[in-house]
Amino acid sequence: MVSETTKQWSVLTMNTVAFACNFAVWTMFSIIGLKIKEELGLSDTEFGILIATPILTGSITRLPLGILTDRYGGRIVFFIQMLLVSAATYGLALASEYWQYLLAGLFVGLAGGSFAIGIAYTSAWFGKDKQGTVMGIFGAGNAGAAITNLVAPMIVVAAGWQMVPKVYSIAMLVMAILFWLLTYNDPTQEKRKREGTHKKLSDQLAPLKELRVWRFGLYYYFVFGGFVALALWLPRYYVGEYGMDLKTASFITIIFTLPSGLVRALGGYVSDKAGARVVNWWVFWISATCLFVLSYPQTSFIIHGMKGDMAFDISLGVWPFTALVFVVGMAMGFGKASVYRILHDYYPNNMGSVGGMVGVLGGLGGFTLPIFFGMLSDLTSVRTSCFMLLFGLVGVCMVWMNYSIIQLKKDNELFGSA
Repeated sequence: MVSETTKQWSVLTMNTVAFACNFAVWTMFSIIGLKIKEELGLSDTEFGILIATPILTGSITRLPLGILTDRYGGRIVFFIQMLLVSAATYGLALASEYWQYLLAGLFVGLAGGSFAIGIAYTSAWFGKDKQGTVMGIFGAGNAGAAITNLVAPMIVVAAGWQMVPKVYSIAMLVMAILFWLLTYNDPTQEKRKREGTHKKLSDQLAPLKELRVWRFGLYYYFVFGGFVALALWLPRYYVGEYGMDLKTASFITIIFTLPSGLVRALGGYVSDKAGARVVNWWVFWISATCLFVLSYPQTSFIIHGMKGDMAFDISLGVWPFTALVFVVGMAMGFGKASVYRILHDYYPNNMGSVGGMVGVLGGLGGFTLPIFFGMLSDLTSVRTSCFMLLFGLVGVCMVWMNYSIIQLKKDNELFGSA
């Protein structure tokens, strides 16, 4: 007889590994997209659309997948999702024209919906006191982006970019089988089966009417959407700004993607201990400071002094730039955990629907931001414009969070005086 504790940690482990595999598939366009861009002669805007297309499907499917997980349980939903992703990923290797890549990318994007399944499935197995920690551990599957940064370039060099989706497809199929063998139906789902009850769809969707859900969604749009967007965009940035080859650019991008994914577990633990709102506030301040510096473009200017002209150049070298991006990634890692920790405080019984909706908004950040990056790059010819956009976004998050705290204090004062 398998103990409850063994079941819990087996589910958490397989959930995390499965999510990492899905995330690796979801972000593989950051590598193979550069090769496709070269083959088809795409503009930055077209490239942005290409790498963002899988993110769109992964975003909009999070809500329905979260609802399905609440209703039928994470085990069966996750298993079927991985089988579908495996088939779609193999099909990508058969594409040859731009519209075909976009179409294939839409189906491959289902990999991104895995987050909504896994977060609800994980949450169902643990008590409130461990929610931040376990959801942080599960969220560390974001490090799958680093797997792609490490593995995909080597496959491209050895066998061509078309081999990447073939290898990933087989790996996903193996993962699906292992997942089914080593996980269990969650206790909440088993209880509903015995009682013959199911959640009503109207009850699942009711919390989405609250403005607070959309505020949390904006936070996640920045911390998760910004992470995905930069994971996709940074290899292109390093190639263009610092003249690196694809393999080197991809490896350096790991300095952003891997720690940001792994630190999410620590972010969940700190959110349990210090409070998610405190963590969110520090995440925004640290991100804003670093993004302000990253936003400044390479600049040359001349001062006409009394003894002659003096020329100055302002620019970030590759390693100072990488250090700042690393800090932003770490902050986003903490933020991804703290947002879902605070969600559980407010909506413990609707993590599938509410968590799915917040995941949709975060995923839409991963979809829209690379497109905006490409458009700004084409319109302004300023490569750092992507960081300018993120700086503005985190500013909006900070203003709304501050306003909500002020309103909460006013409400508490009114309640206390009643």
